[in-house]
Amino acid sequence: MAEKIVSTKDNLQILHEDNHIIVINKRVGDLVQGDKTGDKPLSEIIKEYIKEKYNKPGEVFLGVVHRLDRPTSGIVIFAKTSKALERLNKMFSERETSKTYWAVVKNKPLKTEDNVIHFLKRNEKNNTSKAHLKEVPESKIASLDYKIIKELNNYFALEINLYTGRHHQIRAQLQAIGCPIKGDLKYGFDRSNPDGGIHLHARKLAFVHPVSKEKIEIIAPTPSDVIWNSI
Repeated sequence: MAEKIVSTKDNLQILHEDNHIIVINKRVGDLVQGDKTGDKPLSEIIKEYIKEKYNKPGEVFLGVVHRLDRPTSGIVIFAKTSKALERLNKMFSERETSKTYWAVVKNKPLKTEDNVIHFLKRNEKNNTSKAHLKEVPESKIASLDYKIIKELNNYFALEINLYTGRHHQIRAQLQAIGCPIKGDLKYGFDRSNPDGGIHLHARKLAFVHPVSKEKIEIIAPTPSDVIWNSI
């Protein structure tokens, strides 16, 4: 399936919408769900969009199925009905979805492609995760595949398939193999990006529709900058 933006409204890039789900291409810096910053999250912006578009009285239902880190971009799916939310939550928790990410790193990985397995331990205090080669107390196994998809002037573009959904998993695992993501100061890159984001993009999501059972594959266009545009 080709990249497709169905519509853009109030800074929302809508990739798919039907009666039960809405899929957004999240911009760098957007919050998926409210947090202690008090900044307006995507969930509230989408509720306002639905209320206005469909002239809905009262409170609009919207379920947050999964999140993306604030400095990343790409696909986020929300449920517009409780039935869809319950089924999507089950699909995500049981790994019945297929997630593909793109990342830009400065250092070339040792292998052109590889499966990488670590044990990730989360540090709640500083909101990071550390990747260990062996199991440590309170760690969780983390698995992903990567492959180099393009060599750029000073960077390498990787395609990543994620098999577990751990906190900051891709960021921590790429740091652990010596390939921190461009702009990711928290995980070892040497300088920030001008927009405060990192070059990590949730590129593709494949899943079975929670109600219609149709197979859906969504591809999110990358943000527009010199590096993403060259991939």
